[in-house]
Amino acid sequence: MQTVFPACKKTKVTVIGAGRVGITAAFTMYLKNTAQEIMLYGRDKDKLIGEQLDFMHSLSFLGSTHISVGSEPSELVGSDIIIFTAGAAQEPGETRLDLVKKNTAILEELIPDIIKNAPDSIILMVTNPVDILTYKTVLLSKLPRTRVFGSGTTLDTARFRFHLSEYLHVNPKSVHAYILGEHGDSSFPTLSSANVGGQLLASMKDFSHDKALEAYTKARDAAYKIIAAKGATYYAIGVVINQLVHAILTDAKRVYPLSITLDGEYGHTGVSLSVPCVLGRNGVERIIEIPLSEEEKLKMQISVETLKKNL
Repeated sequence: MQTVFPACKKTKVTVIGAGRVGITAAFTMYLKNTAQEIMLYGRDKDKLIGEQLDFMHSLSFLGSTHISVGSEPSELVGSDIIIFTAGAAQEPGETRLDLVKKNTAILEELIPDIIKNAPDSIILMVTNPVDILTYKTVLLSKLPRTRVFGSGTTLDTARFRFHLSEYLHVNPKSVHAYILGEHGDSSFPTLSSANVGGQLLASMKDFSHDKALEAYTKARDAAYKIIAAKGATYYAIGVVINQLVHAILTDAKRVYPLSITLDGEYGHTGVSLSVPCVLGRNGVERIIEIPLSEEEKLKMQISVETLKKNL
């Protein structure tokens, strides 16, 4: 697919972390030929080389993406986008907030290397708790908040739209509704502005407030259910990461609910959480402030307080 980059500009996306999320995201980008080079970066170079070979053996059926591996900070040079997936995974029974201490330590070790070797890169945070780690990365890196943001509730929103579409009997792509706030238990659905084809969800003939809340609950708790069943969730987030990277490299200017540090938007500062953002070549190019009901404003306040308490 044609990108906005000049033909002479090689696009390089680096995935930090060789766990199931990082490798699945890398393979999804590989299948889609999203970037010209994908670097797998981590400490265990032997494992990375094994992953590299496994990827490369499918090249005769795919595009021409170059797969490289790196374990030294100097190999980060030239990265247009750095996808941060390194860290401890959420275990059965854990919330995302339980991972704060473990993953903050990893972040503090790696961010200086990123800033030294790839100071012009866009950093996409995926590691949980993504909101807190996004905020900490902005502080550590001193980069503009528009170039450091998290995947946030993009997957939660996709799950929500899917479950809404099931009972509305429409394609999920035609459902326009967000889950905002924390990527976690204090998230909330924006039912007051949700619509299908321009018609407000609440005014639809088949609308049921209880079913809409049930769809939200299924979306919110999906990760717990998947982790309990198979240990981790990685396919859907891999697709989400590819979508976000593609939007950046092609300057798509699509709107996604991303975790970004607020500076007065929605009346809040000093916290990163998910709100609708326009995503393009420069990262987050604009934050969209959608109207919220009084109940939704209260729920956003709860998300803000929950996250600030765990900073």
